Amino acid sequence: MNPCPADPVDAARSLMDRLVDRYLNSLRVESGLAVNTLEAYRRDLRKLQAYLAATGMHDPAGATRQTMSGFFGQVKRSSPSPASSARCMAALRGFYRFLCKERLVRENPMMHLGPPRPWVKLPRILTQSEVTMLLERAGGSRPEGQRDAAMIELLYATGLRVSELVNLELSQLNLAVGYVLAFGKGAKQRVVPIGDLARRKVAAYLETARSRLMKTRQSPHVFVTRRGGKLTRQGFWKLLRVRARKAGISKPITPHMLRHSFATHLLDHGADLRSVQAMLGHARISTTQIYTHVERERLKRLHSALFPRKQRRLPRREA
Repeated sequence: MNPCPADPVDAARSLMDRLVDRYLNSLRVESGLAVNTLEAYRRDLRKLQAYLAATGMHDPAGATRQTMSGFFGQVKRSSPSPASSARCMAALRGFYRFLCKERLVRENPMMHLGPPRPWVKLPRILTQSEVTMLLERAGGSRPEGQRDAAMIELLYATGLRVSELVNLELSQLNLAVGYVLAFGKGAKQRVVPIGDLARRKVAAYLETARSRLMKTRQSPHVFVTRRGGKLTRQGFWKLLRVRARKAGISKPITPHMLRHSFATHLLDHGADLRSVQAMLGHARISTTQIYTHVERERLKRLHSALFPRKQRRLPRREA
């Protein structure tokens, strides 16, 4: 008895999976993209796979410009975030360039598709008084409290991403000179200075609280738990919200808000855009320029509130 032939749909799905794996592996090796970026690209490509399957098409080589226009229309309707749409387009542009390079498609269906409509969403930040309330709240005598206070102080002082903070290792800290060696997206290195207050708070944590948490265990990470492992991003997010609430900050707070606040407050006090770009680890200056929009909005509000010669409404003339 002859075995049943393989299901052509399953075979096509398997082909798509293999192509996606090869494409993402090439990005990892050749471009050094971060793991989080590669996983986001994989999710975007799965959306395309599902869209093609819903239209009766299982081979990405059969997609046309009209197919891709329909797909991105669906992406825009289901995901209102311009950043998500732009990332999805970048993932698919690269995917089809890869397929062309491998001679798996004859024509690139992404060739003449325009980029998504630009839209600037201003980052949410904490005011300087709110940051002061958050940072000056006592950490308490427990080692976790001292650790949490040191983490928040360091995050605001350097503008690190939360993933860079929780993955920070002892070898990346130089408290004597006052800098941290950060590894950002694509494993790119940058040197970020640390202010005196943050240096003292981190040094105090390392001298006492960390050894109480670690006991006889060993770990390369700076910020650890009682089990000896590193604190997770989710764990830091939770402790930040608790401390913000105790400090009397009512607005929803995220770790990235401290990064945004770091950049905005630097520009507010006269830092130049290129220096802020270097400290944040942005590849393009256009990414950093978002904070100039925040500053302009703040100046407009100040002008509206404080300028003495405000526009007065003229009395209506009677008919």
